[in-house]
Formats: sequence, C-alpha cells, structure tokens
Amino acid sequence: MSTVKSDIEIARSAKMKPISEVLSKINVPDDPVSFSPMGRHIAKLNLEFIDKLKEKNSNLILVTAITPTPAGEGKTTTSVGLSDGLNKIGKKSVVCLREPSLGPSFGMKGGAAGGGYAQVVPMEQINLHFTGDFHAITSAHNLLSALIDNHIYWGNKLNIDPENIVWKRVVDLNDRALRSIKINLGKLKNNIPRDDGFDITVASEVMAIFCLSNNLNDLEKKIGNITIAYTKDKKPVYAKDLNAQGPMTVLLKDAIRPNVTQTLENNPAIIHGGPFANIAHGCNSIIATKTALKLSEYVVTEAGFGADLGAEKFLDIKCRKADIQPNCVVIVATIRALKMHGGVEKDNLKKENLDALKKGLPNLNKHIENVKKFGLELVVAINHFITDTDKEVKLIKDHCSKLGVKVSLCTHWSEGGKGTEDLAKNVVEACKKNNKKNFKYLYSNEMPILKKIETIAKEIYGSKGIEVDDRIKEQIKKIEESGFDKFPICIAKTQYSFSTDPKLKGAPTGHSLPIREVRLSSGAEFVVVICGAIMTMPGLPKVPAADSIKLNNKGEIEGLF
Repeated sequence: MSTVKSDIEIARSAKMKPISEVLSKINVPDDPVSFSPMGRHIAKLNLEFIDKLKEKNSNLILVTAITPTPAGEGKTTTSVGLSDGLNKIGKKSVVCLREPSLGPSFGMKGGAAGGGYAQVVPMEQINLHFTGDFHAITSAHNLLSALIDNHIYWGNKLNIDPENIVWKRVVDLNDRALRSIKINLGKLKNNIPRDDGFDITVASEVMAIFCLSNNLNDLEKKIGNITIAYTKDKKPVYAKDLNAQGPMTVLLKDAIRPNVTQTLENNPAIIHGGPFANIAHGCNSIIATKTALKLSEYVVTEAGFGADLGAEKFLDIKCRKADIQPNCVVIVATIRALKMHGGVEKDNLKKENLDALKKGLPNLNKHIENVKKFGLELVVAINHFITDTDKEVKLIKDHCSKLGVKVSLCTHWSEGGKGTEDLAKNVVEACKKNNKKNFKYLYSNEMPILKKIETIAKEIYGSKGIEVDDRIKEQIKKIEESGFDKFPICIAKTQYSFSTDPKLKGAPTGHSLPIREVRLSSGAEFVVVICGAIMTMPGLPKVPAADSIKLNNKGEIEGLF
C-alpha cells in the first residue's frame, strides 16, 4: 500500500519556476521597475508599476466556507485548486491569499499555504517568516507603543491619561501570559506603572490598516488617525499627535508591496496581509486584490473561517473600502464537517452516516441563505475526502439541486487543478449570470451602531437579539458622539458556531449575542465588537504544533503542516 505524502513532502518535491517566468504569465515585465526578486521564487511588486496598470473588467471570486470544525473544510486549498482549475480550462487566473501567522503555525491550525496538490510554494517560507511583512507590522505597531510611553515619560505635554491608554502591544505568537501585564515597574524617574497587554499581530489595527489602504499615502493618513488614548479630560489622542505616522509608514514601505509566489502548477499567487476573521476582518490586502484584478481575467480570493465571519466582513467592510464586489461566491463544504455538525464525533467521521449528514445540512443552508442576502451568485464546492461515499456525495448534490444551487465535487487535494475543472466551469457560468446591480450591503452606513450589530446578529447568526449593558451603551455613545457612527462593524467571536458558544453546531436559533467590549479602530475605519469569550491574544493547545516542528539531519524542516 502506497503511503500518502505529507503537505510538506509534496511542497518540497515541487518543480518551481523562476518567479520571472511565473510573472510573465500575467504580463509583468522582467525588469527592476516592475518587481524586486526576493530570491528565485518570491517577488515583491513595485508600487510604481502597480499605479500604472489599467483597470480591467475582471471577475472576482470569493471563496468562503461552512462553519469550521476539527474535521477540516479546506478553504485555502480550494482557493488554490480553483485558480489552477481556471487556468487549466484556459482562463487567466491569479489566487490572492493571506499570509500565515506564526501563532497558528506553531499552535493548532498549522500553516495557511493550502494542502496536497493544491498548495502555494515555497511552503516553508510562506508559513514562517516569508518576506518579513508581519515583522514589519509588529515593529510599526510597537513603535507607536514606545512613542506613547516615551511621551508620558518626558512630561506628557498632551495630557494623556495613563489609565486611559487604549493602544496595546502585539507579538505574532500565541502567548496567553501576555494578555494582561504590568509595565513601567522599573525605578526610572517619571515612570508611571500601568496596566497593559498584548494582542496577536494579526489583530493589530496596523494590520487592518495595512490591508484596507489603497496606497502609501492612504496608509500614512489612516495610521495618523489611530486613536491611542484619551486625555484626563476625556478628549481623544491620535497617533498623528505624536507624529507617529511618518516613522511607522517608513517601517511599512516595503511590506506594503504585494508578494508574488506560485502554485504547484506554476500559476501566480499573490499573498499579502493576514488578519484573522474571528478577531479581525479576515481578508488579504486591497492593494493585492486590486492588483490581481488588473493583471488577470479571474481573481480567486478567500476570507477567513465560515461565511458568517470572513465573507460578511469581506462584503460589508472590504468591499466598501475598496469599492469592489465579487462576481461569484464559492462555499466550501466537506462531508466530514457536515456530519460533525450533525452530531458525529471526530473519531467516527470515516463511517458512512447519511442521517448525521442530513442533520448537518442546516449549517450549509444557513450559509447559502446568508450569501444570497447580498444579492450574489454562488456555487458549492464539496472538498472531497477519500472516506466520502457515493451515497453521501449524492445526498449533498440532490440537496443543493433542490435549492437551485450548483455544486461541484472537487478532488484538488489529490489531483490539483484537474480536480476543480467542473468547479471552474460552474464559477465561470455564475460570473456570466451575475448582475452587479443586485449586490447590496447588509446594513447602511447611516444605521446606528447598535442597530448594525443587531442586524448582523439576527440576519447572519440567526440570533434573537443582542445582550448589551449600560457600560457598552456608553462606549458606543462615546464613539458616535466622536463622529465615527458611519463606520462598518467588525465582530469578534468564536469561529466554531453561529452563536458565541463553540459547542453549538449546525444552525442554532434562539441564542443571543453577548457583547463584552467595543473598540474603536478610527484608523482602520471600523468598530470592533468583541462577543462572548473570544480572545484577541489566542493561547496554545495542550500539545501545540511546535512540539513536532524541528530540523532533520539534512537541515530540512519537519512537522510543519
């Protein structure tokens, strides 16, 4: 019996082409004006080149998924496979992904470079330090933290209230011990001890600004508008009050240039930015997406976790900021995950279970219903596992047919682009049918903040309403009175359920959305609403992935997946 190669083994045996050859597929000239090589297989596109590109009538495909489970869904894998499949049927396609975070890579989720024969390479570099973008974001963020405390140390001309500093520090690792800390405990003159804490880098407002900026000037302006603290008489203090936007932008000037790599089939992949969708807005950079749209006929991009989180934020936040809209949405589902939503434990998922699959289908139904609320065409992709039976596949296909939704069985994990040709054809058909006039946001900018939150809770999560106390109402009132009431909403909650209880699988109803905290992201131009027990600094599992990651005798990385 032949052994199945691991993702890293498949990636290591890939026959990569020089990045100049990959870029030639989308007509990027091999010259210093267009891109800067970062080794033989990675490049950064130059902003001057991007600025000169002309707009094209390209098709944008958003890949999202059902509610995630430990059984796996394969959203990134499907995105890569679909882009390869589109190229296989003669369409010029680019896949646009987020950069992986070191937190999950050494934690529980693993990397974010796809899997099997639907990967982006070089996998080890992409999943680790890549081109250093995350390090640049971390440094820029923490520079602002240093400038705040330095300003207070040297006399506090701005009258910043040390007890009302809202700017935390960040690090790109899962370290729960840093969630709440005490700083300034040394014996230096003018030191004022205070409470502080760390978020993970992907939850940083700098990361959000990085991904939601249209160019360098826009980036600098947004950084300047970050609310860092309040004065002792309750007035906001911004990053620009410390002249922080200039040096922070300097640290980001190279990071803001999109990274280009390749799929295993040597098709272009733009990988740039990486916010999580459970604690941030979960989409890659506007610059990357818009660049891809100018360079190709079809752009495949993904948004984090299930459609209730990533897709909603892509449509209500990113599409507003970028003035774009998808031509088609792909909802990725696995039979394994749907059976888990139907009550099957992880150890029993390999067995055929039509009853459990039927019980799990409401989760898929709810995601389909939610996408349709935005007026978009959609296709369901069944990410195939070898344990899936013909009867189980038929059940989902028949179910989707009754709903009037196209569905494709996808074998990209084992076959690459060949395994998504049917999906690619369905996507092309959906793009042709799409009427851009039908697209609509879930809520208007003019809607009050509480009403926006309630609309998401009821319409997307199936909640009966929201739980909000007087403290939260006061936070929201303060934001609205400061003139930020027109901002969209970025909800932070568990990715494992429509509710805030990760144990509630399927499509639960009758639950409410408890709001724990509201944070203003005045630079990124949205309001973060933290719900339930979700943490903006994740912790590591009992046995983290780091336990298995090492170098072998050949100096090769083992354990990265």
